[in-house]
Amino acid sequence: MNRARPYLSKSRLISAWQCPKRLHLEKHNPELGETSSATEALFATGNQVGAIAQDLYGDDDSIEVPYEKGLSAALRQTSQLLASDFRHPLFEATLQHDGVLVRVDVFLPDGDNWRAIEIKASASVKDVHLIDCAIQYWVLRGEGVELSSISLGYINNQFVYQGDGNYDGLIIEDDVTERVLERLDDVPNLIAKARAALGDGVPDVAVGAHCSSPYECQFQSHCWPMDAEYPLTGLRGDKGKLGAWVAAGYRDIRDLGAVTDELGKNQARIYRVTCTGEAEVLDGAREAIAALAFPRYYLDFETIAPAVPIWAGTRPYAAAAVQWSCHIEDEDGGIRHEEFLDLSGEPPMRALAECLIACLGTAGPVLMYTSYEKTVIRGLADLFPDLAESLGAIISRLVDLYPIVKNHYYHPKMLGSWSIKAVLPALVPEMSYAGLEGINEGMSAANGYLEAINPGTDMLRKLELEEQLLRYCRFDTAAMVAIVASL
Repeated sequence: MNRARPYLSKSRLISAWQCPKRLHLEKHNPELGETSSATEALFATGNQVGAIAQDLYGDDDSIEVPYEKGLSAALRQTSQLLASDFRHPLFEATLQHDGVLVRVDVFLPDGDNWRAIEIKASASVKDVHLIDCAIQYWVLRGEGVELSSISLGYINNQFVYQGDGNYDGLIIEDDVTERVLERLDDVPNLIAKARAALGDGVPDVAVGAHCSSPYECQFQSHCWPMDAEYPLTGLRGDKGKLGAWVAAGYRDIRDLGAVTDELGKNQARIYRVTCTGEAEVLDGAREAIAALAFPRYYLDFETIAPAVPIWAGTRPYAAAAVQWSCHIEDEDGGIRHEEFLDLSGEPPMRALAECLIACLGTAGPVLMYTSYEKTVIRGLADLFPDLAESLGAIISRLVDLYPIVKNHYYHPKMLGSWSIKAVLPALVPEMSYAGLEGINEGMSAANGYLEAINPGTDMLRKLELEEQLLRYCRFDTAAMVAIVASL
């Protein structure tokens, strides 16, 4: 390796492909990044799918090249294995060419050659995956490794797990050799771009659509101008257009008077209300709420959607309901609460559905915030046909609060979002999700549930997670009660 050249991993090259500034900040100023729970979950999912791939492709003599002993040891072991008569599946083969490092997820002997498989937790082949494979192919070819093919292994979202520990069929293998060869000449240019980005100067890259594609960049809050009272990101919509306005010097939503003809319908409303500095409450919200009969049921679900199914009859990334909360409001103003959460690790969906049917009875509107609850109940009906009639009756009673709120209310502090987390502190300042310790949003709830049912989780931690899960889901439905009361 040429020591004058900065070391490059495949992930760093992918960062440079998305944005050279991202790579520079990852190297020199990682403390400026914000890693979301969704991103952390993606990493965990990738590791889990990688482990399944090793089970599916491995045999009794397979070898995984460890990285714990350092890069040099991994490179040396890989080189020795490829130079020997070893002809078994090889995992995490580690190779380096011209300062570029790759670790091959799956390496399978194929006659006198090898075939490589890159494993992704995605449910389809994406352009970034082809660049990923092209980098691998370039390094392997540079090191003299003869490949018969290179494939992408991705999740088969139609796979139905039987609950027997057998995941054969979970991964679809797609030969992408021809598509990769078409991109091979792009790799040296990408390497040069990455090396330039790792220099002392911060690359001058304007913000735009690339900040969220193909991955959410952890430096968005740093790169986008956020020091204004109402930053342009609060307009939502196409990030390419927002980036163009930022490049033109705009920083605050209220400064966009010269380009109002370019605003979309929602953006024009956000701009107009933000300029007033006051909440907009349109006629009709009170009437829409008053028309709702009693008792009123405020319902919220928490779900998990793991890439690797854990219960029989479930598919990858298919949402499985694991928890619900319901506040029940009577005509005299009395409010009571019911909830469901089972952390035994057994499939909770049947008991969850039966308890839900019992809780909601047969009369009274069932209020939700967005239509997700309808999707979840339909999924339960598909799982349990004998409960479909009762669940269908609940669906007929669902009332979505989201359009009622969106059509009648906006506050500048919501920054373009009508999510319940944005609406609540604007409409009911004494309540805020930010005050919840631990679990305070849906992805962390899903992660917390999976941690709680893991047999390796100690009882003290499990009890802590149980308390947080119950509090968070209960807060969701209490938030709906408060929003309805305010409207």
